[in-house]
Amino acid sequence: MSDDFKDKEEQNDENTPASENQHSDYKPADTKNASVKHQLSGMYQNWFLDYASYVILERAVPHINDGLKPVQRRILHSMKRLDDGRYNKVANVVGHTKQFHPHGDASIGDALVQLGQKDLLIDCQGNWGNILTGDGAAAPRYIEARLSKFALDVVFNPKTTEWQASYDGRNKEPITLPVKFPLLLAQGVEGIAVGLSSKILPHNFNELCDASMAYLREEEFKLYPDFQTGGSIDVSRYNDGERGGVVKVRAKINKLDNKTLAITEIPYGKTTTSLIDSILKAVDKGKIKVRKVDDNTAEKVEILVHLAPGVSSDKTLDALYAFTDCEVSISPNCCVIDERKPHFLTVSTVLKKSVDNTLSLLRQELEIRKGELLESLHFSSLEKIFIEERIYKDVKFEQSENMDAACEHIDKRLTPFYPQFIREVTKDDILRLMEIKMARILKFNKDKADENIARIKEEIEEINNKLAHIVDYTIAWYEMLKEKYGKNYPRRTELRNFDTIEAAKVVEANEKLYINREEGFIGTALKKDEFIANCSDIDDVIIFYKDGKYKVVRVADKMFVGKNVLYVNVFKKNDKRTIYNLVYRDGKEGFHYIKRFNITSITRDREYDVTQGTPGSRIVYFTANPNGEAEVIKITLKPNPRIKKIVYEKDFSEINIKGRQSMGNILAKFEVHKIALKQRGGSTLGGRKVWFDHDVLRLNYDERGQYLGEFQSDDLILVVHENGDFYTTNFDLNNHYDPGIRIIEKFDANKIWSAALFDADQQGYPYLKRFTFEASARKLNYLGENKDSRLILLTSVIYPRIQVIFGGHDSFREQLDIDVDEFIGVKSFKAKGKRITTFTVASIAELEPTRFPEPEDEESEAEEKEEDTPEIEDPDQGKSESDIIDEITGQMKLF
Repeated sequence: MSDDFKDKEEQNDENTPASENQHSDYKPADTKNASVKHQLSGMYQNWFLDYASYVILERAVPHINDGLKPVQRRILHSMKRLDDGRYNKVANVVGHTKQFHPHGDASIGDALVQLGQKDLLIDCQGNWGNILTGDGAAAPRYIEARLSKFALDVVFNPKTTEWQASYDGRNKEPITLPVKFPLLLAQGVEGIAVGLSSKILPHNFNELCDASMAYLREEEFKLYPDFQTGGSIDVSRYNDGERGGVVKVRAKINKLDNKTLAITEIPYGKTTTSLIDSILKAVDKGKIKVRKVDDNTAEKVEILVHLAPGVSSDKTLDALYAFTDCEVSISPNCCVIDERKPHFLTVSTVLKKSVDNTLSLLRQELEIRKGELLESLHFSSLEKIFIEERIYKDVKFEQSENMDAACEHIDKRLTPFYPQFIREVTKDDILRLMEIKMARILKFNKDKADENIARIKEEIEEINNKLAHIVDYTIAWYEMLKEKYGKNYPRRTELRNFDTIEAAKVVEANEKLYINREEGFIGTALKKDEFIANCSDIDDVIIFYKDGKYKVVRVADKMFVGKNVLYVNVFKKNDKRTIYNLVYRDGKEGFHYIKRFNITSITRDREYDVTQGTPGSRIVYFTANPNGEAEVIKITLKPNPRIKKIVYEKDFSEINIKGRQSMGNILAKFEVHKIALKQRGGSTLGGRKVWFDHDVLRLNYDERGQYLGEFQSDDLILVVHENGDFYTTNFDLNNHYDPGIRIIEKFDANKIWSAALFDADQQGYPYLKRFTFEASARKLNYLGENKDSRLILLTSVIYPRIQVIFGGHDSFREQLDIDVDEFIGVKSFKAKGKRITTFTVASIAELEPTRFPEPEDEESEAEEKEEDTPEIEDPDQGKSESDIIDEITGQMKLF
């Protein structure tokens, strides 16, 4: 905060009359005279600072001690005054709160509804709205509220509350409530003041209790947000809730089938209405293709997204996160009021201060109770002596002239017993003795009095012990809260890492790109011209020109790019697989160069050159290869007496892939007649290496997680779940995988698997089966249709061995070792398998194999994998060199 703010607060804290601090001494000049200039600096520095200070301290920002804004504090104080165990009309609570809150009833009612919807401090009855759908609460006259048991346990204690006069001086209100729990972190808060804001995210009740106990034990702890709306959250950049951090929150989306997605949990701060609106906007903009959206939300969220025919459910799921409110970023800003000034803290600091405050309050409560007990002990001792010594029957006492004389006599009689008392006897004590009724004196019992004094002393001793071990006592307080209320607050928001979704990869290709070569235009609006490719409205387009220039531009309805266009296509950023093969002539009469390169990223709308930049340079051969294919080209030179061979071939696979600015290799030093494709080639990049990241459950090509292998275009991935489900997928990065994966690897149709399981259809007996998995995009289950069947072990060892150890009544039997290959043959995964035993089994474990497969013959394997001969496209097939020369020079053959 500014120094002016601090100075103003220090000034307000002094004991000066309120009128001196309300306004500055500045008075505007004559407002009726238009020629007079008005200096506003005085008003701004004083009056506006007054207003800003008021909004920050008294309206928008919570106090660190109790975690409440003033309106919330006043509502709770009013509800406590009204509390009789029954529900009160919200309208009545609002009216009562206006004794303390100098604002309209609408602001009080809204704040009360928000408190009630947090489901912590207020017990609600009636229609209080729905945080999932955004529906508002019923009118205050229709709904009722009372304080929750948690609030009564934790929030109030008039003996430890600091009070101040209300705004009109007629009542007392708490400066802060004595809250013995990190309420600010449990509820969260959001407020906008003048010049600053506060946004503290809610945290889990049980985790706050655990963190509080960890702090008291001087252990490390970490706190992460938890939302009533559920969803999942990435806290990698939470930064302990401090200003500058950010969290990503996602809705929970399930695939009901390949045509339907179900949203069952929504991000914090969003409603089903706002979420559906964002989906419909994305559909209108063409980002995703959705047939319709149904909102079936009632007690729980259920939004069904029906996909258009032919649309990938995995890609649409990513697109929902990328283009709608299914994923939102939240920037926390932990701003609180402490010592009459705003402070920006971390969540951990807030928790520590809350725990310190709780410990202090618990100590105060114990000391107050101890003081009350000491007073009770003191008077019980006085009473006992007063009655046992029959002081009330003394003649001097009965014949005392006045009250002072009676008190003096009693004081004189008590003087011998003063050493027994815990403090000095005062006149008030004596007056209180004189108020004892005769009925109480007649019923006095010495044993009961001694017993009462002993009980008080015992309780005092217990309190002294708690005060001596105040940290342990505070830990026990949090344990009590967790045990009593924690079961009502399970964690709803899943903590997980999110994969970064690139919008360009998941946006729907809702446009078509065209080119008009004659006029030099490209765009999506040129419907009658040459079609190039499908694209989206956020794609980039790469353009190569015949003179070697190239650039990247945005997709547009219509854009002039020039008439010298050689190649146009959608540009994929960071694509290392697309390789450009080309031959260019350096200058008008220079050498011909051959080069291979990729383009991963360049500045948009900036012109680059694949040649050396010599004037007159020209591309004479060009191909774009999405998987790094390398063809063979045939070069025909113009006849020259110095050239012995005018026709030769060049294989692009012999050329290294370099940067786009490389000069390339010399292909020809003489004049070239033509260059033509002779033979198409295969990829020189090999298969695509794929990894699986178990943290985000996604595939990647960036060496993160488990390496799955090198994949060709037709290869598949096998996924086996713990529950026995299995299926195969391609290696597209848009694929989504569910939790609970047991095995994920490159699919091998010939790989033999062995499984031991307890078959629920066969009285739960253990069975063995050997099988191969089938390629299927649909989920199948190798354990059978009965969901109660349970897997014991699954192995891909070729010659596995297992050991069966018996238990229960059969524990006396010797262990059984089984060679699985000899025990059962390979059958379908649907087969029941073979029963191992009918005896009671304690455990089944895999043993080390004793047999291993023979190594395969590399030569025979190479013969099996022999590739097909590439397609031949020689344009001069069947022609001799002299025929080619005659063709070039225009000579005619007579014979």
